[in-house]
Amino acid sequence: MAAAENGRSPSPIPPTFLQSRSGNVRPSSNACRSKHLSTPNKSIPVLHNLLPSAPTSPPTPAPSPTPQQRAPSWHTALDDEEILRDAKSHFSLLGRVGRQRFLTELLNLCDNQLLGFVHQVVSPKLRKDPFEMLPNELCLRILAFIDDPKTLARASQVSRRWHDLLNDDLTWKILCDKHSYRRMSEDYEEEPETYSPSSSIYGFNSNFNRDLQLLQSPYGSVQDPLSCSTSVVGSSIGIYDRPRFRKQRTKTTSYRSHFKQRYMVEAAWRKGGQLKTKYISPDHGVVTSLHLTPKYIVVALDNAKIHVFDTQGEHQKTLNGHVMGVWAMVPWDDLLVSGGCDRDVRVWDMATGASIHKLRGHTSTVRCLKMSDRNTAISGSRDTTLRIWDLAAGVCKNVLVGHQASVRCLEIHGDLVVSGSYDTTAKVWSISEGRCLRSLAGHFSQIYAVAFDGRRVATGSLDTSVRIWDPHTGQCHAILQGHTSLVGQLQMRGDTLVTGGSDGSIRVWSLQRMAPIHRLAAHDNSITSLQFDDNRIVSGGSDGRVKIWDLTTGLVIFAAGGRICRVAPSLWLSKSHFYIGASQLFCGPFHSYNCRRDQQCRNRVFFDAL
Repeated sequence: MAAAENGRSPSPIPPTFLQSRSGNVRPSSNACRSKHLSTPNKSIPVLHNLLPSAPTSPPTPAPSPTPQQRAPSWHTALDDEEILRDAKSHFSLLGRVGRQRFLTELLNLCDNQLLGFVHQVVSPKLRKDPFEMLPNELCLRILAFIDDPKTLARASQVSRRWHDLLNDDLTWKILCDKHSYRRMSEDYEEEPETYSPSSSIYGFNSNFNRDLQLLQSPYGSVQDPLSCSTSVVGSSIGIYDRPRFRKQRTKTTSYRSHFKQRYMVEAAWRKGGQLKTKYISPDHGVVTSLHLTPKYIVVALDNAKIHVFDTQGEHQKTLNGHVMGVWAMVPWDDLLVSGGCDRDVRVWDMATGASIHKLRGHTSTVRCLKMSDRNTAISGSRDTTLRIWDLAAGVCKNVLVGHQASVRCLEIHGDLVVSGSYDTTAKVWSISEGRCLRSLAGHFSQIYAVAFDGRRVATGSLDTSVRIWDPHTGQCHAILQGHTSLVGQLQMRGDTLVTGGSDGSIRVWSLQRMAPIHRLAAHDNSITSLQFDDNRIVSGGSDGRVKIWDLTTGLVIFAAGGRICRVAPSLWLSKSHFYIGASQLFCGPFHSYNCRRDQQCRNRVFFDAL
């Protein structure tokens, strides 16, 4: 009003002030600072709407926050590529120190997430195959600590280098030792000529000829943990020359193939099996004895018949000649010697089925038979005598007289034969001299079982005890007690003795400590058949069941039965074959059978695979 009175127009509002009033732009510090007036009485012009009498305008609301909108750039990707290219070019021109500084600066700019990404990218590039850098000797030394064949089989698929290392025979030789697999030379009588590897990673060149032997083909139905790698023979690391054998053999092998075969046999024992084949006999009879050879399965019955099968369970022929039950027999290649209640000992050719000799001399049932070689057989009878037969000539060479009761069992080792009798004594005889060397007396009741390994004699008796004897001095070293009934089954192997009794129990003994290792409550009734090897025990009982036990732990591995009749006593172990020969059970390394009679029909005989 004062300005109007003076005749001057009002001065305009500064822009900063308008911006502060609108609320869109923050007023600057200079605009907000109050201006000092030199003339306090001088009036300040204002707009009319700022007067107290003017109506107040509503404040303008601030806009809602929105994402910052930027125009798309079509040159960003191209610019990034140029920057990366320039950075790579610059980095390649730097020295080692400059590169380290460059990377350090970049890493200092990264957060934890980016550093984790860098770690994922860098870590695989820092990994190196140790077998590519280490010498062969150290690589094989490292592999020697692995005892799982499946791990080795999978490792052979990693690379060609690993495959070649794992095909070296020394690795599998060590693995055979760790798994306590017998040396290959123990499975065969014949050994090859000098066998030296022409090249090997480890460079070992020792008595390899003693360990390299032939093995038969393994199971085809068992899963092979080593199938992912090829045969060691002819590998790029150890290329071994084929040995020259004294006699032509079918196939050479290596420790790897030896381990493979043994491992698959172990797997078959643990897994069990399925029905292989069955045979229905046309005549009635109880199976009294059974043997398995590499070529034949021979079954003797109490109806005077002897049936011959091949190893697949197919019936080949029936040997007719005995007039009463056959209670003892022993095979040797194609030769078979049998004896029974008709008091005759017969010699058969299983290839043709012909009877070669009919040997007469015993006056009572022939209860036990053994062969010391192809031309010599020893028979024991209820007439208290033993007879030594010349099978080539078909004559009796010697009659061993000395027992006062029935001869129940006998065992042969070399030139010595040990017989056990119902007169409570065991006698040691010389086959070549045909005379008794010494008598082992000490039992209080009949002797039913004998085991003899050349160093020790073990006898099992009705007095429930087992006695250990020295066959050269006749001294009793120990009396093993623990069974509560007749001890009718004995098997001795090295320093281990396994016994089975009519009380249904199995006991494993240490012959070094003369003390029990395991006490197994095996069957509900008598133990009628028993056999063991380095890893397991196989037992059959009157309860109709067959069980496989772990020799080390004493735990049952496999059990079969329930429909099986009484398992008769006859179990056998032969060279490379571990098998059971019994009236209702037998098995081998490549074919495992369970032979049983039908409970309703006595003339039915079945062959079941374990």
